[in-house]
Amino acid sequence: MTKGLFAGFALTLASTYPVYGQVNPVSWSGELEVGFDGTVSSGDPASEFTDNYASLVTSFEAGLTHGVTLFGTLALESVIDPTDTRHFEDIGLYVSALGIEFEYGHSHFLVGKINPTFALAWDAAPGFYGTSLAEDYELNEAIGVSVDTPMQGTDGILSMAVFYADDTGLSDSFGVRRGRNITAHGGAGNTGKLNNVALQYLHIHEDTTYWVGGRFLTASQVDVSDELGAVVGMAHDFDNGFDVILEIAHFDGFAGGPTNATYTTVGSSYAHGPWAYSTSFTDMRDSATGHDHVISFGLDYLHENDIAIGAGVALYNVAGVKSTAVGASVVVPF
Repeated sequence: MTKGLFAGFALTLASTYPVYGQVNPVSWSGELEVGFDGTVSSGDPASEFTDNYASLVTSFEAGLTHGVTLFGTLALESVIDPTDTRHFEDIGLYVSALGIEFEYGHSHFLVGKINPTFALAWDAAPGFYGTSLAEDYELNEAIGVSVDTPMQGTDGILSMAVFYADDTGLSDSFGVRRGRNITAHGGAGNTGKLNNVALQYLHIHEDTTYWVGGRFLTASQVDVSDELGAVVGMAHDFDNGFDVILEIAHFDGFAGGPTNATYTTVGSSYAHGPWAYSTSFTDMRDSATGHDHVISFGLDYLHENDIAIGAGVALYNVAGVKSTAVGASVVVPF
């Protein structure tokens, strides 16, 4: 939605620097999402199915002592990718974040199970399918330390993290089991050691936000290459209901494999009253397999009580197979 992207940036900045002068009481928030996501046509008929889903995400913070807070996020959702039409199945409960946060000087630290900062399109591209493909390079569910430091004299924040993919008991789920992660599963960054790094600088100037970042993920015991990635992006609010976002991310040895990959995401949205209209495009070029892309169109309605209703259509071309997906959801915050 028009203000959604920049409201998200503002929320991130506000939540990054809470007041630490007192022991905070327990606070929590969450959202319930119910929807469907279906492939209505595909060059591969086996992919033509619908996933009717529900998810519940709850986050909390609890003050432990002056300047030290316990944080956590629990997610209840389908933990196994669908292979056929399903209706609210394969639901498990897992911990997506858990740890301690504190402030030292002007810097804000997180220690524990964290989501390292790298890129924004995987979360901020507008529309129901706007984050498709860009989600390939999201960093989440990692064990490590992150720090956000405001750059004095600027409206910028430098974010840094050292981490590895969660291989503790928290990587599994309750109810339907997704299975515990182990280093033998492979994947760059799945090393069990703090030898992976992410770095990003985000700067806000009036109605424009810029970011640039890099990451180094060490090859696991079964990978053929370390991964070296870089990202650059910008987003602008024209203050007339129209927003745009552009992000380019490049990776050498993507996901620990032998090839390089470049993702380009462009998105725009226009809001008029409670309605928002959006379109996004993501192109992924692989040095060995060619390129994939998705074009999406979205329509969202934000109710007065912050209940959001969204729908979208996506046109995919992945590995030479063309397909069309439609989806819709209702998100209820609490």
